[in-house]
Amino acid sequence: MVQLLATKDRNGFDWVDLSAPSDEEIREVAAKYTLHEASIKDCMQPDHLPKYEVFDNYTFVIFRVLAANPPHEADTIQELTNKISIFFNADYLITIHRAEGNLIDLVKTKRIDTGKCDNTLYLLNSLIRESILTFEKPGFKLSESLDYYEERVFLRQRTSPILRGLYFVKRKIDVIRRVMLLSYEIVDNIDSPEKSDVYTRDLRDLYVRTQTFFDNLSENTAQLLSMYFSIASQRTNEIMRVLTIFSVFFMPLTFVVGVYGMNFRHMPELDWYYGYPAVMVLMVGISIGIYFWFKRKGWL
Repeated sequence: MVQLLATKDRNGFDWVDLSAPSDEEIREVAAKYTLHEASIKDCMQPDHLPKYEVFDNYTFVIFRVLAANPPHEADTIQELTNKISIFFNADYLITIHRAEGNLIDLVKTKRIDTGKCDNTLYLLNSLIRESILTFEKPGFKLSESLDYYEERVFLRQRTSPILRGLYFVKRKIDVIRRVMLLSYEIVDNIDSPEKSDVYTRDLRDLYVRTQTFFDNLSENTAQLLSMYFSIASQRTNEIMRVLTIFSVFFMPLTFVVGVYGMNFRHMPELDWYYGYPAVMVLMVGISIGIYFWFKRKGWL
């Protein structure tokens, strides 16, 4: 669907929005505004990463916004985010997106309907700002999830759902962090020295804050996973330590039993009246000796 959200007569520029357009609609708009074939091809790729590209008569931007209701175990850029393609110059701004969302309507209500936007650069700044803000609330939820799994790890509840849940939290954080990193060029060009104003600086501040937040989440997730595996390794070592202590106790006893279980004809102890109690006393003495040896070494 093609909509004209702003006009040159009223706003000083045209804003054309294409929502889930057909190939024919995209081609018609491309022909009308002489858009390059390479940028049209990039625009039609659903999994294209953020980019900022300058052509002879316009600038082409691809940005990704967080999907409204991604699957619980979504862990790829295409599952977690939606792509918005933007073509703009001083006379027009064209937005193309496949997924329905309220971001375009929100920007139109805030900037166009109120008459606060009088140029395409300001409109682009608003679009990118609202796009970055889509990552804010999900970021807080991921932070809360990380706190939950951290509590489970340190409470020593070692279950497979913890590791599985941590994996998907880490994947989501890494995907968003990657989108933020790739979006730096877009924000840097919007807030370039010759274009910088209070609005573009505010956009850069928002971007830096969001990027730093997800950088910290990524570091915390990596540290928590490292601690999880360290604790799991420590538990395994404790189990092996207990099993080793038991085996050390029983090895000499097994040796004694094996010697007197060979049943050779000439074994004087077999005919000795006190042979059995003497061997039992010997085995108890060996066990007590091993116990005190372990105590002295600090292994018990």
